[in-house]
Amino acid sequence: MNKIKKNYKKIGKLFVSKILFNFVNKELLKKTKVSPNKFWVGLDRSFYSLREKNKKLIQIREEFQNSIDKWHLKNKLKKFNINKYKKFLLDIGYLKKNIANFRIQTKSVDEEISKIAGPQLVVPISNARYALNAANARWGSLYDSLYGTDAIGSEKLDNRYNPIRGGKVISYCRDFLDEIFPLKTGSWKKINTLKIQNHKLVLKIDNKIIQLKNSKQYKGYRSDKKKLKGVLLINNNLHVELIINPYAFSANNDPIGLSDLVIESAVSTIVDHEDSVAAVDAEDKVLGYRNWLGLMKGNLKVKFSKLGKKYERFLNSDRNYISSNGKNLKLHGRALLLNRNVGHLMKTPAILFSDKTPVPEGILDAFITSAASLHDINSKRNSRAGSIYIVKPKMHGPDEVGFSDEIFSKVEEVLKLKKNTIKIGIMDEERRTSVNLKQCIKKVKKRVVFINTGFLDRTGDEMHTSMEAGPMMKKGDMKNSAWINAYENNNVKTGLDCGFSGKAQIGKGMWAAPDKMQDMLKQKIGHPQSGANCAWTPSPTAATLHAMHYHKVNVFDIHKKIKKKIKFDLNKLLSIPIISKPNWTVDEIRNELENNCQGILGYVVRWINSGVGCSKVPDINNIGLMEDRATLRISSQHIANWLHHNICTSVQVLDTLKKMAKIVDDQNKGDPEYEKMSVNFDKSVAFKTACDLIFKGKDQPSGYTEPLLHANRCIKKN
Repeated sequence: MNKIKKNYKKIGKLFVSKILFNFVNKELLKKTKVSPNKFWVGLDRSFYSLREKNKKLIQIREEFQNSIDKWHLKNKLKKFNINKYKKFLLDIGYLKKNIANFRIQTKSVDEEISKIAGPQLVVPISNARYALNAANARWGSLYDSLYGTDAIGSEKLDNRYNPIRGGKVISYCRDFLDEIFPLKTGSWKKINTLKIQNHKLVLKIDNKIIQLKNSKQYKGYRSDKKKLKGVLLINNNLHVELIINPYAFSANNDPIGLSDLVIESAVSTIVDHEDSVAAVDAEDKVLGYRNWLGLMKGNLKVKFSKLGKKYERFLNSDRNYISSNGKNLKLHGRALLLNRNVGHLMKTPAILFSDKTPVPEGILDAFITSAASLHDINSKRNSRAGSIYIVKPKMHGPDEVGFSDEIFSKVEEVLKLKKNTIKIGIMDEERRTSVNLKQCIKKVKKRVVFINTGFLDRTGDEMHTSMEAGPMMKKGDMKNSAWINAYENNNVKTGLDCGFSGKAQIGKGMWAAPDKMQDMLKQKIGHPQSGANCAWTPSPTAATLHAMHYHKVNVFDIHKKIKKKIKFDLNKLLSIPIISKPNWTVDEIRNELENNCQGILGYVVRWINSGVGCSKVPDINNIGLMEDRATLRISSQHIANWLHHNICTSVQVLDTLKKMAKIVDDQNKGDPEYEKMSVNFDKSVAFKTACDLIFKGKDQPSGYTEPLLHANRCIKKN
């Protein structure tokens, strides 16, 4: 009780942490039309009115899981019958009856979501510098992105300019211009005159005027003191600016002074309060909320040092041009920002009920992040359509999506917002959602703006849901399993059937290897080709490179071509990726365990010891991969499944964890603040957490890692 009195303030029937209370009253609501008193009264009532339903929905998850476990145990010795399995799922209400196609009715949607197909970033809100980088990643240098990555070759880079590599970049970009902005005759490599006359673009090869094959691709220009600075082109609703600076090093000996191609890159960015952060208490939550508030107010700044130099980062301003008809033209200088709240499971001690139990974190996120967005509703700095975009993860089925709609309605009521101002993005990453996706969308048909697939979380849920069905195939083989293709296709199919094309985003998942851009350029074009009008990238650089795919592929044309070709295959979607008679060798099992254990430890040690929720973690082959709680979920559930089906033993797994801990310790030896796990395994909170995630994995709700991570991070912090 003394701790409550010291750290909390009683507001109505709630105990609110003082750090959150002061943030809301002194910062969040300042210069809004919502008074602190009305906010707290509304929040108090909303928590108590929504509390029992939130609790019931989590209970239903457990009931479904128990029923499915019992069904698999009862039918374990029988040949799997998909029709009997479907009937069982329908009977218990897990699977809903199919419904007729309908069209979503969402209004006031920004064109970055409805009309422009392009890359999407995800960034942890706890790091202000990263958040600013991601917001500013709307435009990126193609020259820098090519030169500084392996996209055009793997030559070793140092501080000295490599003219051979620079030549490759210039040649690559001219080829890109020839492909995307073709000339009627000749090549961009031969252009030796580029100028603007009467606001029109004039191109010449040896004094012969050359026209763009499509004259509408020329949009305008930028000049300073009558000197041409840039030429603006457009293709598939994405802009490319030709930077004209004959004095730049990159334009040396270039007849038109072309020094760079700055291309529209991250059209939208998801600012994340969920999987990529480690927010376990009021202090952590307020840090994220304050950064989001700064983004919404437009005044977020951060000072930092790099290589001995001091920098200050802030939000980019809009970009100003003169159009082809001589009028002023302004383009958005920043990515459209969406906010990912947490799901329905987690609770936060930032506020306590009268019985001293923590409140649902997702409800708090909705109120605070929306209140911060009030500042943008007034200024329209982010959403010019006047909307608030919240991406909602880890929802299981239509009823949970409907509950999110209830939460948002409560928020709109308290904040005096017009109904459906808050738009929802549905993360199609749980099995009960993917098999009932159309029904989920219908629950929010007036506010939905986004669906996307998440291979890792969806696979983790597949493993946990079907834990009793048998041993899962190796993790690397999972991408070729029958349900995966059905899942990816069904997501696009359902989005198109519900009228998403030209109105909402159909998204695909993350490219996890930020250092392998050459591979990304070869493979990730498959996302727009599949009908996805946005896909996740791990960095601003990757977004710039991935943007080229959306120039090569007109996603909205793809929608017209594939809408009737893709078929919904429920049988494949419900197929279970188990191996009925495993025949793996001892070496294969050892390699799988080592790969999983190393990935788990590499991520968990940073989460627990440093509070880093997402980072590039070297795998067992020292290849940096983006890791977050979704990757942790799949790895821990995979080993838990193999333990449960006696593919490996507890002793074997523990020995592997200890062996991999030493490797992870060695991989982090360059970090002076790193705490080794292998010095004393029994006293390492991080090592204990990794063990619990595996050995207690079967009993974790839906196989989620958050409860154990949060509990142990709190131990480490305190």
